[in-house]
Amino acid sequence: MAVLLDTDHLSILQRERQPECDRLAVRLSELAPDDIATSIVSFQEQMQGWMAYLGRARTGAEVVHAYTELDAMWRWFYKMNVVPFTQEAQDCFAALRKQRVRLATLDLRIASMALVTDSLLLTRNLGDFRHVPGLRSQDWTV
Repeated sequence: MAVLLDTDHLSILQRERQPECDRLAVRLSELAPDDIATSIVSFQEQMQGWMAYLGRARTGAEVVHAYTELDAMWRWFYKMNVVPFTQEAQDCFAALRKQRVRLATLDLRIASMALVTDSLLLTRNLGDFRHVPGLRSQDWTV
């Protein structure tokens, strides 16, 4: 697997946020589709976000919007290569925790997945991910 999209890069593509989306899409178009993936953890992050929004929804329009976004999200992930969180990733995560790598839990899980799949992590969060030993990360939106 060549690249693993962090949740922020994935969101830029989903929402077609410009001009970042065009820059990212051009770089990704140079790769084979099988070399582009995201993680089940990114699915979790997006699902949790929309479920929280749904839980706060007070109007019919907000409820409809939440369900529309949930539907679009799972359809998007269905078309993607989604890397599972394996025992190997969990072992890597535990080792990084033991080394006291300071990173939010879900980000450290994503980093662990990138490490065990030998993937380049595409993220805008380079400052935090740079603390992960051996992790290769780049921001393709700039």
